[in-house]
Amino acid sequence: MSDEMKGSDSRPPNVILILADDLGYGDLGCYGNDIVRTPHLDALARDGMRFDQHYAEAPICAPSRAGMLTGRHHHRCGAVDVPSNKGFDRIAVAETTMADAFQRAGYETGMIGKWHTGLHDLNYHPNARGFREFMGFLNGGMDYWQWVLDYNGTPARHDGRYLTDVFSDEAVSFIERHREHPFFLHLSYNAPHPPMQAPADVVRKYMERGDLSETVALNYAMIEIMDAGIGRIRETLGRNGLAENTIVIFTSDNGAWLAGDFARFNGPFRGMKQLSLEGGIRVPAMVAWPGRVERGAVCHEMINSIDWFPTLLALTGNEGAGEGIAFDGVDLSALLRGETKTVSRTRYWQFNRYEPLARCNGAMRDGPWKLYFPYSAGGDWKYDGDNSWYQRGCLGPHECMPVDNRVTHRPVEGEPLPPQLFHIGDDPGEARDLAAEDPNRVQRMTAQWDAWWEEMMRDYAKARADNLRWLRQAGTVAERR
Repeated sequence: MSDEMKGSDSRPPNVILILADDLGYGDLGCYGNDIVRTPHLDALARDGMRFDQHYAEAPICAPSRAGMLTGRHHHRCGAVDVPSNKGFDRIAVAETTMADAFQRAGYETGMIGKWHTGLHDLNYHPNARGFREFMGFLNGGMDYWQWVLDYNGTPARHDGRYLTDVFSDEAVSFIERHREHPFFLHLSYNAPHPPMQAPADVVRKYMERGDLSETVALNYAMIEIMDAGIGRIRETLGRNGLAENTIVIFTSDNGAWLAGDFARFNGPFRGMKQLSLEGGIRVPAMVAWPGRVERGAVCHEMINSIDWFPTLLALTGNEGAGEGIAFDGVDLSALLRGETKTVSRTRYWQFNRYEPLARCNGAMRDGPWKLYFPYSAGGDWKYDGDNSWYQRGCLGPHECMPVDNRVTHRPVEGEPLPPQLFHIGDDPGEARDLAAEDPNRVQRMTAQWDAWWEEMMRDYAKARADNLRWLRQAGTVAERR
């Protein structure tokens, strides 16, 4: 490891990777929201580099998280949807996670908060995926007041604290307990994901404005409390002399849910969570590392959350811990050090319910050009019963149970709709479809997409087989028909 990669005490730098849940591009003050109170995240952006073209790996939770934790597209990992009761959220056991790599490098590894990349089988528990310490929940959501958390496999019930504060408290404790040793901490808040719950006094401040729905007021209150916790975490780093030697990253797992009473400011973008339009995948992101990442910088390059795994290994001088991983993500370390201003020009996104469908809610960018395949009929349909398992998990402890991974039917499975073409540089709101004006570009980008998709499906088949093998071994699988 080079000297410039070491802190003042010659130790490798610590890493804190903070992830919000359903936080949209327009949900922070530093991204143009003049209502929500986020002074600590705004300060983090001023103290480091803010990204205005940072993308989640997918427009929905589990696939996006799987991509970030492995540095690879979620199709390769086998985590293609959110229903944990069907096993579609799982990172294949054969994959190496960011925590695995940092543990190899000698770091203390900890995760706090929402997991949602493998439930109901302890082979997929965070403690089995590189995190020496875990405190949080494995479901896709959790009640903020009547929570039940998992402490390294042992359940613990609510004690009167608000859940976001519990996670912030635990992060402070983790930092203080490991201040003498390099650590990697993944702090995965579930705010502002439903259920929409927050302390009444904070909600009241937003409701008193008179121009917000109760849902948006709750949303902003949930964000404000998360922001306050991040302020305490940064204060803890400073008080323990760790601020100069800690890389802090903040981002979100996907865009905001904006339907109905959730509608709110989201910059100029169209679409929302679950869609591969800009509003579903473009998210806030910032990174601070005093003295190494330029203070107050704004990056306009196209960044994806899968980039952080190879980037953090490079920044900490631990590239060897990632040996053998075929990353889809790009190493951004030269960009963060100011040695280059360009990164990859081509990026891909895709999501539909259950088994992946070709040319369904997919997108690719080639520089400023974006090709978008709308949802085909049936691609966004979901079994009603899957929601009941999620709701059960919001109020109860983690359960090991059989997984029925069959997809017996869809109501309709229509032909793919024609792709749409946008120039994101000129039209970030994706308002003008240019496909009819530039059919050659559409044809060329479609061929690129199809080649990428074929590669993804080859690896998805391997990941699915890996998951089935482990589930059969555990006796917790119902075979697909």
